[in-house]
Amino acid sequence: MANDFLTVADMVADAYDLSGLETSEVRAAAPVIAALPAIPASNGIVHKQSVMTQLPVTGFRSENAGRDFDHSIDRIDTVDLKILDWSWAVDKAVADSSRLSGGREQYIAREGLRHVQSAMFNLENQWINGTGFNAAGFEGLADSSNLNGASDDMVVDAGGTTASTASSVYLIRRNSAECGLVFKGDGAVELGETVVQNFTDGSGKNYPAYYTSGCGWFAGFFGSRYAVVRIGNLTADSGKGLTDDLIYQALERFPAGHAPDMMIMNRRSQFQLRASRTATNATGAPSPIVDSVAGVPILTTDAITSVEALLV
Repeated sequence: MANDFLTVADMVADAYDLSGLETSEVRAAAPVIAALPAIPASNGIVHKQSVMTQLPVTGFRSENAGRDFDHSIDRIDTVDLKILDWSWAVDKAVADSSRLSGGREQYIAREGLRHVQSAMFNLENQWINGTGFNAAGFEGLADSSNLNGASDDMVVDAGGTTASTASSVYLIRRNSAECGLVFKGDGAVELGETVVQNFTDGSGKNYPAYYTSGCGWFAGFFGSRYAVVRIGNLTADSGKGLTDDLIYQALERFPAGHAPDMMIMNRRSQFQLRASRTATNATGAPSPIVDSVAGVPILTTDAITSVEALLV
């Protein structure tokens, strides 16, 4: 797409007769990213990790009788980090005329902060939805061969059939070895100096702008197949929304002593879960909002949509 810079019309909040307080109508929070462990890549922009796939054979033996030695088996998983870019530029004349209390510097910094906010939401989208969200980004949960089919071992199929209303819930076991975020270790965030550069508009005409470079290298890592279970094909069809039974089916997929510690979903799934419960109390009040199940806390995110393709 073409460059889309701030204009004088975008500076309406700088006018004398408006409050200095600001609000937003953009859904761009990144609560999942904030909750994930982050580790440095093992080698620059490539991360390699050993995953044990088989224990050695052991056993009892009788006195004076031997047994055969065995060995464990590992595989090496490789993850390629991708560039997340939030560089920004503002027209020099527009920034210089800012009426914010901090003047030009505050105006540039405010726009930069909003770019970072956008980048973090993109990072959360990528970590969950993977290349289906942005093909230039890294593979996410939805790309995993353990989680992208309705009959996969780590998928619970809710049975919905209306694709335009489909959604997912993920139960996650977070730690620095199994599931989280990986970044370029020698510079997770690269932020350049703000400089004046020549830019061209859509007609090829020149004008000066304050330009600041900002980027980082990131990827998701999902080292163990038992780190994530997906409840898929949750739809608006009758009886095909999220329920406690589906969550307990998902919990059953985790090995003993290997329970998840976070469950992520969108607000619709959280509402479906609450609506599936029958309130039993003296006043007959509705069931309260559900913030955990079986001790696993729920985290809602707008990065999980209600218009996913059906898992098949």
